[in-house]
Amino acid sequence: MATAKSKTGRIRVGIGGWTFEPWRGTFYPEGLAQKRELEYASRALTSIEVNGTFYGSQKPETFVKWRDEAPDDFVFSLKAPRYATNRRVLADAGDTIERFFGSGVLELKDKLGPINWQFAATKKFDPEDFERFLELLPAKVEGRAIRHAVEVRHESFCDPAFIALARKYRVAIVMAGDSKYPQIADVTAPFVYARIMGTTDKQAKGYAKTALDRWAERAQTWAAGGLPDDVQTFGKAAPKAASRDVFVYVISGFKERNPAAAIALIERLKD
Repeated sequence: MATAKSKTGRIRVGIGGWTFEPWRGTFYPEGLAQKRELEYASRALTSIEVNGTFYGSQKPETFVKWRDEAPDDFVFSLKAPRYATNRRVLADAGDTIERFFGSGVLELKDKLGPINWQFAATKKFDPEDFERFLELLPAKVEGRAIRHAVEVRHESFCDPAFIALARKYRVAIVMAGDSKYPQIADVTAPFVYARIMGTTDKQAKGYAKTALDRWAERAQTWAAGGLPDDVQTFGKAAPKAASRDVFVYVISGFKERNPAAAIALIERLKD
């Protein structure tokens, strides 16, 4: 399936992971072998955020397997290891970050999407320590450009100083849509990373039609270099860009409906 595009930027839409028992017979056809679920999901969607890398290291051959099972125009976003972000002193995360990039993630090659560095909801903004952490994130590894996003979930990050810091290092701030977490929509990188978490069992496609339309419009605005007028920002406005890549993941909420919501967004974003 072609990747959803706007007139300028590339928009990828997906879900978190591909292994979830309630998707069997709802998202996945009845009788589909479990070993073929990634093959199926990667052709119905345009990206997947991998959660397993948050909890433990994967083997290089695992990344090769994922790469080979997905189509050419597909990317995996990876959640970085929790050992890098769930610590009191972020400046001490260097060894963990280095091990992560040495664990085989580059075997994904062109299918390697952004890295999501997720922080605990209790982690507060410490400007000096957070900058020390951002300094540790490599712009390139073995010649391959790496895109970074930070998912912060404490209200202390609703601070112009944090926005300026993320923009200085060209790191995206994860937009936590329809969630209990602060929804910081400031654009601070050449791409946008949104995780939308409002699916419900009351809607066949997870979201109401109007909500899906609204998310599609926001993605198109971001991809065209603009900023939607119905999202909250906390820092100086980002300069207008010619285009931006956009990654939208339907996460959490009523998880059984997440694939349906993602597919509905892809349909709305087709040229």
